[in-house]
Amino acid sequence: MAKAAVATKFSGTPGQIRRQRIERIGAITISLGAAFWMLINIIESPDQFAQSAIAGLRNGLIYAMIALGYTLVYGIIELINFAHGDLFMLSAVFSSFFITFWMGADKSNGYGWFAFALCLVAVMIFGAVVNVLIERFAYRKLRNAPRLSTLITAVGMSFLLNFIGLKWNGSTPRQWPTVIPSGDIYLGEVRISMLTIWLFLIGFPLLIALNYLVTSTKQGKAMRATSQDKDASTLMGINVNKTIAFTFAIGGAMAGAAGLLYQQSIGTTNYNLGFQLGLIAFTAAVLGGIGSLWGAVVGGLLIGLIQGLNDGLPIAFGQAWSQSVVFTILIIILVFKPAGLLGKVTTEKV
Repeated sequence: MAKAAVATKFSGTPGQIRRQRIERIGAITISLGAAFWMLINIIESPDQFAQSAIAGLRNGLIYAMIALGYTLVYGIIELINFAHGDLFMLSAVFSSFFITFWMGADKSNGYGWFAFALCLVAVMIFGAVVNVLIERFAYRKLRNAPRLSTLITAVGMSFLLNFIGLKWNGSTPRQWPTVIPSGDIYLGEVRISMLTIWLFLIGFPLLIALNYLVTSTKQGKAMRATSQDKDASTLMGINVNKTIAFTFAIGGAMAGAAGLLYQQSIGTTNYNLGFQLGLIAFTAAVLGGIGSLWGAVVGGLLIGLIQGLNDGLPIAFGQAWSQSVVFTILIIILVFKPAGLLGKVTTEKV
């Protein structure tokens, strides 16, 4: 009976079974090591641990919103839209100009919240329109082309948007005013900024609304049907082109909202911002399981949390090693969960 149980748990040649056992022991050891590391930091400085976790989750929320664009597009047409990160960058620049120049808003004139609310709507429309135009003129005719063609096109669109950002924002980082009121609240010795609170109050409802749209509406059902079988969806009366364009619009709108929240959180924009945060967001989508909505959210929050703890805790590798820590954990997880934390392993149809 014991041998039968082992056979169902591990499979392959004796050498493969031995390697699988070593990998399992390694995974358990690493998990226990991570738990021990967090425990000693909590004991060393519980307030600092909480402070670092809050900062990490705040950044993770922005990563998650960007990652949703990657996972939505991949889920419906299996395309990695490398231009998505640069769309986020353009949205941040658009938000900065909209608030600063079009509204003339600052913290002291009393119209800051009005400018922010109006800009949130405007930047989501901006992101949606730009993403739909990208899908219509860059990707639509390549749906049945070799994947290398669509990959090169996506990279080309990324360079194009990056060039537009360079001309629009300039080659150096630009500082912008923020309109969300400053201030802090304290839970014991833990400081939570009003900006962090408002980011969560705005970001999480958007994520919940997106989940409702995809899972509980007629358009969401059309999106899910199209992702499963485009030909069958067409026979059922679904307009596949409009459904895919709508998916790009939703992903672009989320990138737009993330751009505004980032701009208000950091206060600066840079033309190469799309590559930096786009890479992190794509990593979050892969970590959570690309094609899974909640996988993108979990991946984004987890990466933000890892970065926050590594950067802020007294016993850690430090900010200089932040990216290395994130990608090391990504590799370890994908070794044991190739489809990501919430992704599903699929088989090719033949």
